[in-house]
Amino acid sequence: MRATMGSFCSGVVVVTALGGRRGAEPVGFTCQSFMSLSLTPPLVSISPARTSTTWPRIREVGRFAVNVLADDHAELSGQFARSGTDKFAGVGWQRSPNGSPVLDGVIAWAECSLWREYDGGDHTIVIGEVTALDHDAERSPLLYYRGSYPRADWRAS
Repeated sequence: MRATMGSFCSGVVVVTALGGRRGAEPVGFTCQSFMSLSLTPPLVSISPARTSTTWPRIREVGRFAVNVLADDHAELSGQFARSGTDKFAGVGWQRSPNGSPVLDGVIAWAECSLWREYDGGDHTIVIGEVTALDHDAERSPLLYYRGSYPRADWRAS
């Protein structure tokens, strides 16, 4: 299953929120299961693993940002995929209109309010309602294919 499904090229996102005490601690995780779901209402879907220790912290906040990584963000993807480390060490970010961390240099971001959750086997299917978003048409995406990050030699148009 993993080898066959790994033949589908996907983008990579980092899901972020401000959690912890008084909503001041940035938290986040790498996710490749992301898609646009609906235009009306504006909905997106992410699928964190049930073993994620970060998703429950973001769920408590009730809002999050989905940061679409650029082609030079492979190291950033790895940094947010690790457990037990300061994932935001050395990472620049700004607050979105509703306060979620938006990572510097991403090609797009969407801030969401938690809308619904569904059982997805060993993952949770999370639906977020988009409340703010932006993109940078000059950047190219980080791609994930067969367990690695191939360099894109094309530009998004």
